[in-house]
Amino acid sequence: MLRIITCAVFLALQCPVFAKSPDAIAIERAIFDYIESQHQVNPALMERALDRALAKRTYWQDKQGNEFVMETSYDYMIELAGRYNRDGSRFSASPRVEIDIFDIDQRVASAKLTVDDWIDYMHLYKTAEGQWKVLNVLWQMHDTRKQVSTK
Repeated sequence: MLRIITCAVFLALQCPVFAKSPDAIAIERAIFDYIESQHQVNPALMERALDRALAKRTYWQDKQGNEFVMETSYDYMIELAGRYNRDGSRFSASPRVEIDIFDIDQRVASAKLTVDDWIDYMHLYKTAEGQWKVLNVLWQMHDTRKQVSTK
């Protein structure tokens, strides 16, 4: 009986329903590059992950309590990757990294990245060269009370 169960599980795992497509693997790699660039203080990973036309946004409050949409550019994200975790204090020893791909349709995809302190909803596209790039990010802290300027 154990052999039958083992064979059934093995065959089920070989089924295409359980296998990730090459595009899904490449999309995950782009998202891993995005977050690992911050973990590892590696701007080259961020460059590989992002399109130059990146639009990263969230809502924020200034010191007076006025809410606005804050946008972060490609150049700022590359610079951020080179310093954000420089002292090693921004992430736990085993940081949470969960990637959920919602949809892939030919050359566009939608995904969610969940890490220790925030979530990123991402739109990606596949370049003419076949590389997946992050084009849009809408993000929010898990504790939204932290989305306030203190300086």
